[in-house]
Amino acid sequence: MGRYVARRLLQMIPVFIGTTLLIFLMVNVLPGDPVRALWGDKPPDPAQVAQIRHDRGLDLPLWQQYLHYMGGLFQGDFGRTIAGNRPVLDEITQAFPVSIRLAAMAWTFELVVGITLGVIAGIRRGKVIDTAVTLFTLVVISVPIFVIGLACQLYFGNNLGWITPTVQDSTDFGQLLVPALVLGMVGLAYVARLTRTSIAENRSADYIRTATAKGLPRRRIITTHLLRNSLIPVVTYLGTDIGSLMAGAVVTEGIFNVTGVGNLLFEALARREGAVIVGIVTVLVLVYLLASLIVDLLYAVLDPRIRYA
Repeated sequence: MGRYVARRLLQMIPVFIGTTLLIFLMVNVLPGDPVRALWGDKPPDPAQVAQIRHDRGLDLPLWQQYLHYMGGLFQGDFGRTIAGNRPVLDEITQAFPVSIRLAAMAWTFELVVGITLGVIAGIRRGKVIDTAVTLFTLVVISVPIFVIGLACQLYFGNNLGWITPTVQDSTDFGQLLVPALVLGMVGLAYVARLTRTSIAENRSADYIRTATAKGLPRRRIITTHLLRNSLIPVVTYLGTDIGSLMAGAVVTEGIFNVTGVGNLLFEALARREGAVIVGIVTVLVLVYLLASLIVDLLYAVLDPRIRYA
């Protein structure tokens, strides 16, 4: 196991470098000049523009800019913003705790409700509850997330008054509850469908028939044998969805005015703050890589037949 983990960590290095290089190149070919945008509609001073570009290293060749960025990155320096001249790391550390709370609540919602619905539908395949869960998940997947968010905002906030239409305090778990439900709704639908399909397929497996023939209690057959072996594809999805929840929160955070990573990423794209964009994506890449490693290790826990050399 230790050698496998070490090998996976080494494999992450080229993936990390390649991903950051790709996003760095994409950001730097975007149209527009963020330095000139500081002057708005007024004509910029060429001398000041040249000075700012020199101070930020924007006048260097692209490959030198990337090497300079990576050198600072390994020292914990994510660069500085063009507007405001603030450390990018400060911007990220302010926004990430909010998105982590929001993503954690959404992920828990997916895990608990999605697996529960999937197990019920899989065990009662072909019954009314199975049809209801299938139709519900199909509707959720088909409806755009911003429609679900606006509908919840209008109904629960404006009509019923149960929540504030926009989040006033992004550190309050109570105010983040509805945005988290909206953010995790699509993931819940996929988790429920994956669980339902896996449960329905494994119900007819030999080990389930053997456990039933031995006279084991139904609850033990479902929880110990059926559910454990059926969760491998679900765990794969849930693991990769951690980064997706944080990166995909742009719409949800925008609707509910949550000051998290999604909102910061949107503002950085609007201002063409390349350092902020690359910094956010860099952290998200690390989240994806670590989540992928944890998922691979969980395979051996769920299925004893899996062994890593």
